[in-house]
Amino acid sequence: MARIQLQNVRKAFGKVQALDGITIDVKDKEFFVLFGPAGAGKTTILNCIAGIAMPEEGVVKFDDNVMNLTDPAHRNVAMVFENYALYPQMTVYDNMASALRSKLYKTDEGEIRERIMWAAKTMKMENLLERLPSQLSNGQKQRVAMGRALVRTPNVFLMDEPLAHLDAKLRNAMRTELKEMQANLGSTCIYVTHDFMEAMALGDRIAIINEGKIVQIGTGDEIYYMPCNEFTAQLMGDPQINIFKAEIFGPDDSYSAKIDVRGEAVTMALPKDDAVYAKIRELGLSKADIGIRPQNVKYSFEPKEGYFKTTVYSYESIGNKSVIVAECGDYQLRMIAPNGLNVAIDSEVYIRFDLDHIILFDPDTKNYIVRYDEANFIALAAAEEEK
Repeated sequence: MARIQLQNVRKAFGKVQALDGITIDVKDKEFFVLFGPAGAGKTTILNCIAGIAMPEEGVVKFDDNVMNLTDPAHRNVAMVFENYALYPQMTVYDNMASALRSKLYKTDEGEIRERIMWAAKTMKMENLLERLPSQLSNGQKQRVAMGRALVRTPNVFLMDEPLAHLDAKLRNAMRTELKEMQANLGSTCIYVTHDFMEAMALGDRIAIINEGKIVQIGTGDEIYYMPCNEFTAQLMGDPQINIFKAEIFGPDDSYSAKIDVRGEAVTMALPKDDAVYAKIRELGLSKADIGIRPQNVKYSFEPKEGYFKTTVYSYESIGNKSVIVAECGDYQLRMIAPNGLNVAIDSEVYIRFDLDHIILFDPDTKNYIVRYDEANFIALAAAEEEK
C-alpha cells in the first residue's frame, strides 16, 4: 500500500475553481475520509489521485514518488465510482474479474475465482455472479462495483460514496464490514461521503472540504468537539449544532451571556473555566456566537427556575430518538427528546442550556475561539495521536 500526498493542488473547470490549493497527507494503511457538502470538490480530489483529472498546479505523490505524469493504468489504484461504471455486456463475475485479467495485472484464473468468491461472500452477493448489470438493482450494482475493487491489491482504494445507493440496513452493516476489511487488508483507503455518520464511523482522520478548500483535518472527535469554525460545527452533527448571538459581560471573575429570545433578554451566568475566562479577557470579548449541541439543551413542558419560555415549532421522531425544534424568534433551537412524547405544535416549552458544553465562535469571522473543558479535549486528542 502507499502514503498518498497532495501538495497545493489546483484544478479548474472553465471559470469554476474546483480545487483551490488542496494539501493533504494520507498515511500508509490509513482510512481517510473526505467529508463535505455536494459540489465541495471531494470527487475531483479522487480523480486527481487516480489520474482521471490532471491538476493545473501542485503535486500528487505516492510514497514520495511524483505521479503527475503517470497514466491512470500504471498508478495501481482501485476506484469505486458513485455511478457504478460496470461493463453492461459482462456478468457480475466477469466485471469483478476484469482488472485481474488485464495485461497489466494478469492473474491466474484459480486465484481470480478465489478472490471473487471471497468478495462475493463479503458483499452478500454469491447468488448474483451470473447476472448481467441490467438484471441488478441499484444497490446490487453498487455492491458489484465495490467487490470489483476489493479483489484487487492496489496502492490505494478510492471510494466515491460507495454506500449511497444501498438500503439503510445494508448500509449500516457495510460500514462495519468496510472498516474491518480495510484493517485486514492493511490497505490505504480514501473515502468520499457527505454523510456525517459514515464519516465518524469510518475515518481514522477526516478532512472537511468546502468550495475546493481544506477547512479542517483531524479525528472525528477532534473536529466534532473543537470545530475550527461555525461551518464545520454545523456540518458535524445530526441534528446540527445550535448557534446564536450573545453579549458577553461582567467582571473578570464572573462572566455572563445575554441572548435575545423573541424580543426578551435572557441572561445566563457562564460557569467558571480558567481557559474560557482567560480567552474572554485576552480578546476583550463583548459579543460572541455561542454553539451548543442539541443533546446539551434541557427542556420542560412546565415552568421551571432557570428555564426560559419558547414555543414548539416541530416534533420529529427519528429512529431511537426524537427532535424538538423550538421557535426562539430569529432562530430555531433543536434539542433531543425520547420517543413517545405527546408534543403539540405551538405549545409552550421551557429551555435551559447546559453551559458546561458550549463553544464560543467569533461573531465576525465565525472562527472557533474556545470551548469549555478545552484542555481535556486537547489531552484526549494528543493521546489518540500517540496511538
